[in-house]
Amino acid sequence: MEPADRQLVLVRHGESEWNRRNLFTGWCNPDLTEKGLIEALVAARMLRAKGIKFDVAYTSKLKRAQRTLDIILSELGQEKIPIVFEEALNERHYGDLCGLNKDEAKQRWGEEQVRIWRRSYDIPPPGGESLKDTEDRVMPYYNSRIWPDLAAGKKVLVVAHGNSLRALIMNLENLTGEEILSRELATGAPILYNLGADGVPVDRNDLLPSRSIDAPPEDMV
Repeated sequence: MEPADRQLVLVRHGESEWNRRNLFTGWCNPDLTEKGLIEALVAARMLRAKGIKFDVAYTSKLKRAQRTLDIILSELGQEKIPIVFEEALNERHYGDLCGLNKDEAKQRWGEEQVRIWRRSYDIPPPGGESLKDTEDRVMPYYNSRIWPDLAAGKKVLVVAHGNSLRALIMNLENLTGEEILSRELATGAPILYNLGADGVPVDRNDLLPSRSIDAPPEDMV
């Protein structure tokens, strides 16, 4: 079996209403913005240009990821493939920060504390999850359900969230917690991996360039 037979595509959902409003979202369930709908459509067209025929798709239990997946599969004409909806792929839970504007949170807890919660690997916000906590649910699910599909030669599409995908990318690419937190995943930007028999990426193709963590929020550009 060639690496091209073990293709994994990761897509962060398109911009949501709460992304646009600069709110901590977590497990809350806002829909896509008009921009987010367009991002999903553009992602689909980039994938169509690659000619990939997916065998199975995985997504979270949250609307913004599910709608992004629906748009992608519809545009590709691949709506009939099996779709698995899984809570383990949900976004990181932000606990007491959920629904707060990021500037509001800084006023309440201080800019440095909020930065630590957002950009540390293993320090969760009150009542929420750290990236490590998110990794601890994403990776067992990937290893038990998604990797067996890939190992069998299936082409797999995963549409999920910034932090659930960070947890997966961190393990695929053998990155440290610090290294993965310096990588900003753009909404609606497909990442294509070809995997070896051991599950290690042979190559990675970002169909849209990654954003720097120092770049302003996309809705403020």
